[in-house]
Amino acid sequence: MNKPKAHIAAHKKEEAVRVKSLLQKYKVIAIADMTNMPSPQLQKLKYSTKESVYITMSKARIIKIVCNELKEKIKGIDNLKECIRGMPALLLTNDNPFKLSKILKKSKSSAPAKAGQLAPNDLTIPAGPTQFPPGPFIGELAQLGVKASVVEGKITVKEDTVIVREGQPISGQVAALLTKLGMEPMEIGISLLAALEDGVVFNKQVLNFDEAEYLSN
Repeated sequence: MNKPKAHIAAHKKEEAVRVKSLLQKYKVIAIADMTNMPSPQLQKLKYSTKESVYITMSKARIIKIVCNELKEKIKGIDNLKECIRGMPALLLTNDNPFKLSKILKKSKSSAPAKAGQLAPNDLTIPAGPTQFPPGPFIGELAQLGVKASVVEGKITVKEDTVIVREGQPISGQVAALLTKLGMEPMEIGISLLAALEDGVVFNKQVLNFDEAEYLSN
């Protein structure tokens, strides 16, 4: 009865040692969510970036434990662990975080939302005309809190409206609405959540800025 528990504990300890060793070898430690990353695409990305980025996965709990153990050695790492979510991966590099972000962006593709998925960011129905003539679609919008009226023969959204907040589940109703509007809010690829460099944690909103713009600022 006790042998399986001992084996699991040993395995977790070995994994923690592995992760701890890796985190101390690189200048930049990034956290990513691999939830929407198909395995073939991941393997291709690993191969194409192997000279500059080391990508490895581990359990969220183990990564958090290691971050706590290293907080005296690596400034800011205890703040980085707060960004962990989904299916976590560590992206380790000696390049700057913005270069890493650009590499990952190039590997992404868009996809329609499916019921049950978590919103990668705030999902917003933008103000303006839709392709739909007056009809039941205006009621579908209203059910989700989207104010609309008919303007020049088309259903028109009155104002930008957030229908799902970042990290919240997407309902079947919302997924269907987004598909009708031709919106593909989901990203197939690695979702970079945050990166740590020289004690500073850059969140994904900051990392999405242009590198040249950041340096000039």
